[in-house]
Amino acid sequence: LIEIMCATHNQESIEKAIAAMDKYGVDRTSNTVCFGQLYGMSDHLSFNLGRSGYRAYKYVPYGEVHEVIPYLLRRARENSSIAGGAAAELSMIIGELRRRLNPLRPATA
Repeated sequence: LIEIMCATHNQESIEKAIAAMDKYGVDRTSNTVCFGQLYGMSDHLSFNLGRSGYRAYKYVPYGEVHEVIPYLLRRARENSSIAGGAAAELSMIIGELRRRLNPLRPATA
């Protein structure tokens, strides 16, 4: 048995993985494929994967600060989609805050 973790913060990569799962008949609740992101990054993707029945995990780098910070900075540099994803996530958060603070008015980001 082979298990695969798609460790990505990129929405397009996740969508392609899901399309491949559908194409090959891989059940979203099976132990064959799961998704993982850094804690605090792309939370909207992790949340929606989990809500849709996919296995989604968050990971937290552990270690001394002088070891962890360079790793996190390297990950941020390697993944240019994080910046765009952060802007999209911030827009969703603002919209949700507006909705909660004024439930009678439609939210706009």
